[in-house]
Amino acid sequence: MIDSAAPDTGTNDKMDYQRILEDIARAAQAEIGKGKVADYIPALARVSPQKLGIAIETLRGESFLWGDAEEPFSIQSISKVFTLAMAFALEGEKLWQRVGLEPSGNPFNSLVQLEYEKGIPRNPFINAGSIVVADVLLGHYKDPKTGILEFVHKLSGSSDIQFDKEVMRSEWETGHRNAALAYFMKSLGNIHHPVEDVLNVYFHQCALPMSCRQLAKAFLVFANHGILPDTGERILTLSQAKRLNAIMLTCGFYDEAGEFAFRVGLPGKSGVGGGIVAIIPNELAIAAWSPELNEHGNSQAGILALELFTTLTGMSIF
Repeated sequence: MIDSAAPDTGTNDKMDYQRILEDIARAAQAEIGKGKVADYIPALARVSPQKLGIAIETLRGESFLWGDAEEPFSIQSISKVFTLAMAFALEGEKLWQRVGLEPSGNPFNSLVQLEYEKGIPRNPFINAGSIVVADVLLGHYKDPKTGILEFVHKLSGSSDIQFDKEVMRSEWETGHRNAALAYFMKSLGNIHHPVEDVLNVYFHQCALPMSCRQLAKAFLVFANHGILPDTGERILTLSQAKRLNAIMLTCGFYDEAGEFAFRVGLPGKSGVGGGIVAIIPNELAIAAWSPELNEHGNSQAGILALELFTTLTGMSIF
């Protein structure tokens, strides 16, 4: 039994993250069976709902793992953070002329909201917003897919990450609503390249498989104010890193972003593959994976895992 009123008040460098992970996992396992695996993408529907993994990577170079933390899974919309970071670094503030910064309050693939707002997506983490970001990358890269892979390899330190061809085919075969979003934006001038080329980039980025450990490692750059901790290379300016983290806090969890901020209090991003990753600035990144989703498309057990993490450690950005 976890005592939610008794956070571990030890200093961060002496906190027993491994014990905390074990406590979290016991509670999170009780959530399995309460959600539903995404079934509108056939390749995701075949994933075992029993999977549960959690990983912590700290800026001091420590790793803490539990369960299926090293098994790759489809990161889906978590990839939107990587492509946004790439586009923001290239375009700067000009990017916000084509995509907004506000929480959507609607499903992540809403056509009604896009029409109401005349083809300018509410934020870069809903599907329409990330499709615009893919279009931006096409304007800077001869081969954006290779650029995305190289960027993810650099951030994660794992050069073996490749696109999952089966998931990518499923995305193409079932992505009719995403195509509708893209064609609607094209009709209003907010997509500059051929729609099929843009969707090709978008569907590939969503088909990236990564493990909790790789995700946590890759997100350390956002916990470190835009600087890769292993090399010291600056990926984003200090201002850009601050703004990207703010977008993760306010928009990273579809129409459950406010609830996540209330319960967890960390910037992060989820995906319908069941992954969630979040950061504590100056300290760490934590990733959880459990494929069953709640009604908002976020991991049922993963949300609880991160809520318990901030409760047991007493750590959040607030």
